[in-house]
Amino acid sequence: MTAKAADGKEVFKTERHYHPQATNCKDNKMLYGAQVKTQYIRDTSLQPFETKAESFEIPLPEGVRAVDVTVSLTYEINKPDNKIEIFKVTRKVALDR
Repeated sequence: MTAKAADGKEVFKTERHYHPQATNCKDNKMLYGAQVKTQYIRDTSLQPFETKAESFEIPLPEGVRAVDVTVSLTYEINKPDNKIEIFKVTRKVALDR
């Protein structure tokens, strides 16, 4: 998710990752590779046909009252460099009513 001011300057950027988290049962360190997972400890993946609500707090610089927020949902295949964009939406969010 990114937020840009009216002049195009990026004022906020964040990423959220949704996937099962697992361990190798030898320690508490979380592992993400399917080849080393032996026990799931928490499932934070997106489930089919289930709505997921998220909240973001965007600290705005002085004098900025509105930003263009872009949210992009991507599917990561095997490596962080290999992503497919599934959905993208952009909305203008303003503090003024």
